[in-house]
Formats: sequence, structure tokens, C-alpha cells
Amino acid sequence: MEIPNHMAPMLISAVRDGLLYQEQLLKSETLRNRADYEEHVLQLSQFLEFLKEEYKLIEDDAGIPLERLL
Repeated sequence: MEIPNHMAPMLISAVRDGLLYQEQLLKSETLRNRADYEEHVLQLSQFLEFLKEEYKLIEDDAGIPLERLL
């Protein structure tokens, strides 16, 4: 799958927001199966790290510095 460079900042932002949400959800006392959420947080964090590395390659074309997205 090829993501257009102008959409890459939105992808980084969306995954980061999802990760932050899931991390906050882990702090909730209403979770029944915490292990499922912990695994999801781990996968999201790994995915975000992958995206950040890929984004660095197209950062100039995307027009927004990675530090500003995070």
C-alpha cells in the first residue's frame, strides 16, 4: 500500500492519538481483560515507531516536521 506524502502527517497523528487513548484506557478500572488491551498498546506503539522511521524519509515532501506531529 502506498500512502500519499500529504496524508502521512494525518496517519502519524491518528496512530499517536489511538495509542494515547489506549494507554489511558489501561488506567481504567472497568476493563475486564486487561491483557488484550496491553497487547494492543504494544502493537500500536511498535506501529507508531515504524511510521516515524518511514516518515523521516518523506518529511520534507510532507511539509510538517515529525516533532510537530508528536
